[in-house]
Amino acid sequence: MQTTEQPGLTSSTTALTLGALGVVFGDIGTSPLYALKECFHASHGIPLTHDNVLGVLSLIFWSITLVVSLKYIAFIMRADNNGEGGIMALLALTLRSEHRGQQRRRLLIMTGLFGAALFFGDGIITPAISVLSAVEGLKVATPVLEPFVLPITITVLISLFLIQRHGTGSVGKFFGPVMIVWFTTLAVLGLVNISRYPHVLEAINPLWAVRFIAEHQFIAFVTLGAVVLTITGGEALYADMGHFGRRPIRLAWFYMVFPALLLNYCGQGALLLTDPTAVENPFYRLVPDWGLYPLVVLATLATVIASQAVISGVFSIARQAVQLGYLPRLDIHHTSSKEIGQIYIPAINWALLGSIILLVLTFQSSSNLASAYGIAVTLTMICDTILAVVVARKLWNWNPALAVLIAVPFLLIDFAFFGATSLKVLQGGWFPLLVGLLIFTIMSTWKRGRQLLFKKLSNETMPLNLFVNSIGGNTVQTVPGTAVFMTGSHQYVPHAMLHNLKHNKILHERNVLLTLVTRDIPFVDEAERLVVNQVAHNFWLISGYYGFKEQPDVPALLAECAQHGLEFDMMDTSFFLSRERLIATVAPGMAMWRERLFVAMSRNAASATDFFQIPTNRVVELGTQIEL
Repeated sequence: MQTTEQPGLTSSTTALTLGALGVVFGDIGTSPLYALKECFHASHGIPLTHDNVLGVLSLIFWSITLVVSLKYIAFIMRADNNGEGGIMALLALTLRSEHRGQQRRRLLIMTGLFGAALFFGDGIITPAISVLSAVEGLKVATPVLEPFVLPITITVLISLFLIQRHGTGSVGKFFGPVMIVWFTTLAVLGLVNISRYPHVLEAINPLWAVRFIAEHQFIAFVTLGAVVLTITGGEALYADMGHFGRRPIRLAWFYMVFPALLLNYCGQGALLLTDPTAVENPFYRLVPDWGLYPLVVLATLATVIASQAVISGVFSIARQAVQLGYLPRLDIHHTSSKEIGQIYIPAINWALLGSIILLVLTFQSSSNLASAYGIAVTLTMICDTILAVVVARKLWNWNPALAVLIAVPFLLIDFAFFGATSLKVLQGGWFPLLVGLLIFTIMSTWKRGRQLLFKKLSNETMPLNLFVNSIGGNTVQTVPGTAVFMTGSHQYVPHAMLHNLKHNKILHERNVLLTLVTRDIPFVDEAERLVVNQVAHNFWLISGYYGFKEQPDVPALLAECAQHGLEFDMMDTSFFLSRERLIATVAPGMAMWRERLFVAMSRNAASATDFFQIPTNRVVELGTQIEL
């Protein structure tokens, strides 16, 4: 995407870099609030010695370097789908590159869907642990405020979700400057404390990490489950690439975020070596007493921004899943007339809020939540690595030896982190796995159910060409006007058309079969948006093509047909839609419980009229009963 960029910083690049600071790095940028504290949690049993502190800091430094800087920034971000990133875009690229073997394609689809499903779990945990860890600074100020931590956390979270329906465009302009202040504060606090113990900078030597692992083998493995907290949010760099581009994200990372994080972690390490009692909350103990309350306020703002980025990401993933056919139609509101990425999905918004509040009330502290955090991230990273290697091998035509040379080290790191976080399954790690499994089941069931439904409908209709030829002459009464039939394929007659003919005994003087196709690219060029064909004097076929980040607009699409000699008068056009009443049966296809789940999702799906932006007063719905 960025191959044409010229060296040097332009005003556009500067603006994008500032925007990236405000959106992309919120999650990983707030990790210092809780990550190092969890590394030296009492349950790990790591003594606060010079060698142990430097060993843990070395693990943190090299984890961030290898996973974020090398894997995501240098490798995976090269896999852009027309400039877009994220696991759904990566899945689309993978399927485009893999043409052989249905079994292999099915495995890749499952990998991508599971990674996307886990992102929903991350979208629940990130706001909970981030905001809660920020507000917990009040306990450091005075124990008297401890009873207010949970109420304040929940109030902040409710306020955050209440403003979602208004859009984030105006608030987004505030994000960048706040995060500049945040990262500057991280760096300054780190430098001040490093100056009191400069030897802590020796942690960049990987021998400290190697020595720590050699001396504390099992404890070091357990500690990886806390070290992984320092790289959570790394996948957001790739997911938000389409908003800002590779170069602004790289500039923001290497020139500000990466140095600020390392300085702060080293500063916390220096503090622990000079004052072991600070282990209770080393981040907030970096500041003197007078600076504690301002830091709590700044940290809360930063965590709200981090949460907003994850919430927006969940909205985006949900819409892409809808467009690609993995979720039922959802009520999607566009909160900006200029930015297509700014959307609001009420059902997702309130489901997230309810889940997050339940999570906060259940776990009650950031330390408890840390047990639930990490496992979803590590599994998502494994999915990213697998799909990216397939793209490198198949789409970029990399030599197999080179692909293996790149994949093996990254997968070893990913599986090491996953193994460490899996030890915390019973302490809370079950939660993101449960959420991921639930969302994966929903997406796979919806996709499979739609395939079965399409097959069932196809068997109960007739080929279009046979139908058109059979109604020639004056055998059917024709009435004035235009009838538009929404259909999934131009090969068969839509059920709505057959029902109209069967019950009303009529055809319109102009019949249009409209099919909307979602392609495996983010956006479709306007020149390729529309294909119009006339198959008989009164039958037209229209195909509209959209990317998985675009929202279909049927009236706008029909307006473009005038360029193809087909004009529409909306007051003289009727839209015929099929409404299927689904019944779960024991017939082969899916298990009964999955069929019932599919039926329930179908009944609660958003109206096709609203989703495709069809004028409600021009719609005729014809029902049919289908046994799955």
